Amino acid sequence: MKNDKLKNSFKKARHANLVFSHSYWIQCLLLTCHIKIIFFVPNVLTFVPLRDILILMEGGIMKKQNIINLIKYHVERNENSFRNEAINIARDFDSLGDEQIAEYIMSLIAESNMYSPQGSDFESDFLKQIDIRAIEPLNLPSEISEDVKGIINAVNHNVGINKFLFEGMPGTGKTEAAKHVARLLDRTLFRVDFENLIDSKLGQTNKNISLVFNEINQIPNSNRVVILFDEIDVIALDRINSNDVREMGRATSTILRELDRLTDLNKEIVVIATTNLFSNFDKALIRRFDAVINFNRYSKEDLIEVAEYYFSSFIKNFKGISKDIKLFRKILSSASNLPYPGDLRNIIKTSLAFSDVNLEHDYLKRLYNSLIGELDKTDINQLYEKGFTVREIEKLKGESKSSVSLLYMVKVHLKAIQKQYNEENGIVPMTIIKEIFF
Repeated sequence: MKNDKLKNSFKKARHANLVFSHSYWIQCLLLTCHIKIIFFVPNVLTFVPLRDILILMEGGIMKKQNIINLIKYHVERNENSFRNEAINIARDFDSLGDEQIAEYIMSLIAESNMYSPQGSDFESDFLKQIDIRAIEPLNLPSEISEDVKGIINAVNHNVGINKFLFEGMPGTGKTEAAKHVARLLDRTLFRVDFENLIDSKLGQTNKNISLVFNEINQIPNSNRVVILFDEIDVIALDRINSNDVREMGRATSTILRELDRLTDLNKEIVVIATTNLFSNFDKALIRRFDAVINFNRYSKEDLIEVAEYYFSSFIKNFKGISKDIKLFRKILSSASNLPYPGDLRNIIKTSLAFSDVNLEHDYLKRLYNSLIGELDKTDINQLYEKGFTVREIEKLKGESKSSVSLLYMVKVHLKAIQKQYNEENGIVPMTIIKEIFF
């Protein structure tokens, strides 16, 4: 009888087009579990048609504890917990194979305007919010930049392409690119804290992985969030690799399962993972991502441009240092191999920071030693052959221009005499060299 009265109240409310808070959900859920309680206190307003609730009622498998939690969170006006409980209910339906109900609940939550929590309200043991308000400009090669723009376009198209893997050597800009993706999408960035995730106890890491994905599914306003698994290879190496411990193999299997579930339950959240060990990455896990972006595509000219940007940014903070961009570029061009931006940035910064405050060009000498090496053992003639001018050699060697010029002329003449004497008599005796120059 009471149930009939409750049903009638829902019908009257529907015909009157009343607007309900989530307490309306509670009434319907209570009806589903046959708990004779009516709880109706308007709060944050939303409209949920009765036909939507009837679809949820058909499942009839909700736990009484879910209902108690919903009432508790409503009384406490705890919007975040109320939403999280609804998400847990959706996960329960999904685990029992009722994917339609689970997706329906998640779609109602996503479409509803009754939740307006801020990202800073979310608390987690495994997810740490990253501040992206003051990040540096990103200097990427045009090919990689176009791929980053493609990610922005794909997410904005809202067609379910939202999981991306950034692979490349350390220092290629993968993490910084993820920050810029979040900034360009105007989303909050959360990083998975692997220090808390990985546990020495057998099986606990797998449990923690499930917990972190549970937290990801409970984040308020998931369409405003980017999740970063930075250096995911810590827990996701190839399961077939004999060098990989069995526990990490199980961890990879757990990630595969949870990523699949995330795709089913949360189609709007953006996931970015980075790896330095792509060759050891599990092939099945690679297939879980919609796109893989290679960050190793730097030409030498790209690296020189990045270095110039860092140099111009850093030198402003140092007094008494002469900015010589031409010689700076020439040192970089003379290096046989340039490091990737992360290491290059540190080399430039330390060259400036460690330089003698009384020597305006000392940083160039330090830069040369870091990138090429053994400047003190490199003679003037070798520097000339590398394309350095007399004035540039003076700055690098710390000697006067006249001394550099004189030594160079001596080297040139000695080389010519050596060549002529070798053709006629063999090695030039020291006595002849003294007679010519001294």
